[in-house]
Amino acid sequence: MKKVISSEKIPIKMWLDEVEPDAMKQAINLANLPFAFRHIALMPDTHVGYGMPIGGVLAARDVIVPNAVGVDIGCGMCTVRTNLDSIQTNKLKEIMSGIRALVPLGFNHHKYPQNENLMPSIDNIVEGGIVEQEYDSALRQLGTLGSGNHFIEIQRGSDGFIWIMVHSGSRNIGLKVAEFYNKQAKILNRMWYTKVNEKDDLAFFPVETLEAQKYINEMQYCIDFAFANRKLMLENVISVFKEHFGKGFETDNFINIAHNYAAKEKHFETDVIVHRKGATSARKDELGIIPGSQGTKSYIVRGKGNPESFESCSHGAGRIMGRKEAIRSLDLKEQTAFLNEQGILHAIRGRADLEEAPGAYKNIDEVMEDQQDLVEIVVELSPLAVIKG
Repeated sequence: MKKVISSEKIPIKMWLDEVEPDAMKQAINLANLPFAFRHIALMPDTHVGYGMPIGGVLAARDVIVPNAVGVDIGCGMCTVRTNLDSIQTNKLKEIMSGIRALVPLGFNHHKYPQNENLMPSIDNIVEGGIVEQEYDSALRQLGTLGSGNHFIEIQRGSDGFIWIMVHSGSRNIGLKVAEFYNKQAKILNRMWYTKVNEKDDLAFFPVETLEAQKYINEMQYCIDFAFANRKLMLENVISVFKEHFGKGFETDNFINIAHNYAAKEKHFETDVIVHRKGATSARKDELGIIPGSQGTKSYIVRGKGNPESFESCSHGAGRIMGRKEAIRSLDLKEQTAFLNEQGILHAIRGRADLEEAPGAYKNIDEVMEDQQDLVEIVVELSPLAVIKG
């Protein structure tokens, strides 16, 4: 931990030296919520979000806050280690082409519904809820990457093996669930004359309410869908590798972890709802994934179970500038030259792609340095090829 701010109702504990003013304002709002428990934890990748800073961890007593989960419910990463110890550039280019043919990118969906058996069970979904309304559309979104910071990356591990990593979320179904319940929470909070300022975008449901139970149900479905989405993409990527390397191609060490969700947990001998928005679980000995940018290393880590972070760690490097600012201010030639010098098959083709350039992100080495008390590094992963949405 780097710093503690004690000027608010509960402390704000920081795993970084400085937080941008807008993100700090959001952290202060969290620290003054009447139901916030113990302290607010800010991971080293913290930056401004909607209502709650990305990289923030909020433990709440008997309350769930949709905006403290976020709009891409269940977004996360999964990865596998292959049995390959090297891969030629020409072969890598062919594999990337094969992946693009199987995995729709950006706003694209599959032309046909995917196998319904790959979807999470709908046995207990909310009747007439958002999941039910969006289910048919989600069947075409299953196994699609999306846009923004989502990626498929082929990496070389410090363990001598080639790794495959996928970062994606719950696509449109998660967005619809998040928007619907955040709007509903705002309406109810007005009716209850709650002291939580509506302008802070932190409307909530007491967990005993029917609305809370519906949100928790649909949130969990989106978490499960996001996992199913990543898993199908990963399987499709693996199928491309098998086409090129034959039956001898194998994978192991599958890891999956989410970073936008809320869960019932016990911390400091108290049952609470832990909201991790752009933060991941780092329980003792739990394996996790912390990606950098497309020009820097990613990490397989093992959690240390630090109670002060509510057993959490960062979900990545974290942005140092917004997307529009990155497009406006970063130098295209400089960013592509940096990637080209490393021999990375990257995803920057024009100025619009600068929103995901390495220069838009924090220094991942500093981020990892700042959370040595949260995780230990197991494997370092260097990017070889990147597909972005």
